[in-house]
Amino acid sequence: MSDLILDLGCGKKKREGTIGVDHSDRHKADIVHDLNLFPYPFEANSIDYIYIDNCLEHLNSPIDVMAEIYRILKPEGGVKVIVPYFRSHFAFIDPTHKNFFTVDSFAYYDPSSIICKRYDYTDTRFNIEKIVFNETLKNNILKKIVLTIANRWPHKYESYLSSIFPLDDITYYLKKYNLDN
Repeated sequence: MSDLILDLGCGKKKREGTIGVDHSDRHKADIVHDLNLFPYPFEANSIDYIYIDNCLEHLNSPIDVMAEIYRILKPEGGVKVIVPYFRSHFAFIDPTHKNFFTVDSFAYYDPSSIICKRYDYTDTRFNIEKIVFNETLKNNILKKIVLTIANRWPHKYESYLSSIFPLDDITYYLKKYNLDN
């Protein structure tokens, strides 16, 4: 049996081999569904992997979206979230952006993070496996140098360099954490 992979908010650039979900029937979506409406049309623990690429920043409640992603992912399932980085001018160009993301935006879900332990807003849990800046973008030589630093030391980059050399997007690789662990 092949893996079930979703491309949430796929728009016109649905990934090959995925089930595309989008609110618009004008795009390449296999399933038309408003991602602000819950539940999503998938059974609990039924999806192996989810892409949500430049979509989460448009949605009303990232906490509810991540809870729904958690619900539909199989145990140990993965998520790749790509969003504009909060320092990027791209984060503010689009007037439909409702949310902005930093290095620690997903720490609220990671049980190994002090942020998750301290604030505990939700039972939704994901391990942050990796954070990468500008992963799929073309970068000039200066950005490549900054990227080397940012991807090696994301917190130091954000604290000391991001206001001087803002990068464009940030990708989070997450893995569903089972509360029974």
